[in-house]
Amino acid sequence: MVGKLPPSMLLRYVIGRTGAKDPSVIVGPSIGEDAAIIDLGDGRVLVVHSDPITGAVELLGWLAVHVPCNDVAVRGVRPRWLLPVLYFPEGASEELVDSVTAQIDGAAGELGVAVVGGHSEFTPGLDRPLVSSTAMGIGERGRYVTTGGARVGDAVVMTKTVGIEGTAILSTDFAELLLDAGVPGELIERGRTFARRISVVAEALALAEAGLATSMHDPTEGGLLGGLAEIAYASGRTLHVWEERVGVAEETAAVASALGLDPLRLISSGTLVATVPAERAGEALRVLERVGVEASVIGYVSERSGDSLVVLRRRDGRVEVVSSVYVEEELYRAWRIMRSGPGSLLRERAAPHGKLK
Repeated sequence: MVGKLPPSMLLRYVIGRTGAKDPSVIVGPSIGEDAAIIDLGDGRVLVVHSDPITGAVELLGWLAVHVPCNDVAVRGVRPRWLLPVLYFPEGASEELVDSVTAQIDGAAGELGVAVVGGHSEFTPGLDRPLVSSTAMGIGERGRYVTTGGARVGDAVVMTKTVGIEGTAILSTDFAELLLDAGVPGELIERGRTFARRISVVAEALALAEAGLATSMHDPTEGGLLGGLAEIAYASGRTLHVWEERVGVAEETAAVASALGLDPLRLISSGTLVATVPAERAGEALRVLERVGVEASVIGYVSERSGDSLVVLRRRDGRVEVVSSVYVEEELYRAWRIMRSGPGSLLRERAAPHGKLK
């Protein structure tokens, strides 16, 4: 088993074991919610989120800033402070340390985020470096956004395209495998540039400041479908989406197809999912356009329908139902191919996805 703990284990061993009770905690540990919200008692709230970066190497420092900062921003709060914890393998070179910390410095500088602490070490037993980062920001008591705020009748809005982070990682850490699978080198080089699209801070803050978002989410592990399932779970709703309305970049489609991956399940930092009142969907698209972000309406929110969290209508007419809030991340399938050798490529391409009606 790799990736997030399944919901059954989270509920049994993690979410119910939170130490002392504190009445200032407005939103604490719960499935689907992006960040903790803590009442500071003066009309302000502290928003805090921690995230590990475990599926990337070359982009490690860059992602260690943007991924947790995204999860603060989707609360409608600007990220301000960052504490990264750096784990380097025994014998890691000084050049590796330099590369990771330079990326952290550059990304944090671009976002206007201060690195205020953290930790670094050489850790026994690692085969590649890892980073876990905590991001924080302060917002107003009555103006934050949660994942669980989606309302019946809301439109589901998605920015940019799916699989942005996954495309960047695959095009850097899996370039040789992609070349062997027949993906043109020029397209892989373009995929590397997707790292520049990973922040959702600008669009999340724009929607929040306009008072448009009833919920927002940064779909990371499990991709778009994982993010939609978490909104549905946290909100007690069912989300209906159409694959033909979901933007998939040429580069994402190519690298995913080569490895037998579903772009809609590929880690998608850089893609913002928001629900907005249906009558204000056009206004939301215009707000996003003003900050230079393309977006589309990909579906709507309904009352919960049985155990269905997401009902996806595929381009070929199939209806795929996501009933679990845990959606397996496609990047881990790519790691299996890498470790098992090219002979495993056909097996992974043939592996099924989801449940069909």
